[in-house]
Amino acid sequence: MSASRFVAGLEVLPGLVLAEEEAGQLSALKGLYEHWNAQINVISRKDMEAFEVHHVLHSLGIAAVQRFLPGSRVLDIGTGGGFPGIPLAILHPETQFVLCDSIGKKIKVVRAVAEALGLNNVLAIHGRAESLRIPPVDFVVSRAVTRLAGFMPFATPHIAKVSRHDKPNGVLYLKGGDLAEELAEVQDAFQIHRFPLGPVWPEEPFFETKQVVTVN
Repeated sequence: MSASRFVAGLEVLPGLVLAEEEAGQLSALKGLYEHWNAQINVISRKDMEAFEVHHVLHSLGIAAVQRFLPGSRVLDIGTGGGFPGIPLAILHPETQFVLCDSIGKKIKVVRAVAEALGLNNVLAIHGRAESLRIPPVDFVVSRAVTRLAGFMPFATPHIAKVSRHDKPNGVLYLKGGDLAEELAEVQDAFQIHRFPLGPVWPEEPFFETKQVVTVN
C-alpha cells in the first residue's frame, strides 16, 4: 500500500494519488487531534478509535462528489473541530476555506491544527453563520449540523450567484440514514441530489448509509 493513496487501509479517493505534502498532512491529523482532544474534548473518546474513517475519510466524501477549482472559496458552517473543512483544505491547497463555529474552544483547536499543518488556505472564525461578513463563496459544506430546512437560511446568503464549476454553486451536506422526510421539507424550494458514499469505500460498513446531499 502506498502511503500517498491510503488512509486507515482505505483508498483516499479511487484513483487519486496525493502529493507528498498532502499525504503527510493527512497522516498527521490523528496525532494532532489526539493531542488536542486530551485538553479540549472536540471528538468523543470512543470515536477517536475510528478517527480516520469517521472523520477524515467521511469529510473527503464531499471531494468524491465535487472537487474545488484553484481560486474558489468554500465555507464550512458548524465545523466543530474542523470537519469537513480541514481534510478538504488539505486536498485543495489552492482553494480558500472559511471554517466557522459558535463554540470558541473548537475554533481554538481548528486554528492550532491548521497552523501545525501549515494550511495557509484556512481561516477559522468564532461566530454564527448569520453574523459572518465574508465575500461570497462557491460552496457551503457541513456535516449534519441540523435539518436542511433550518440550515439553508444560514447558508444561501453566502453563496455566490455566478458559478465557476461545472456544477452550480450550492450546499454540499454530509448526512446519513433515511432522509426522505427531511428532504421533502426543502424539495419544492431547491434542486436536490443524493450521492451515496457506500460505493466509494465499499469495504467499510460505516459508509453504507452515508450520503452527500447537494442543494442548489
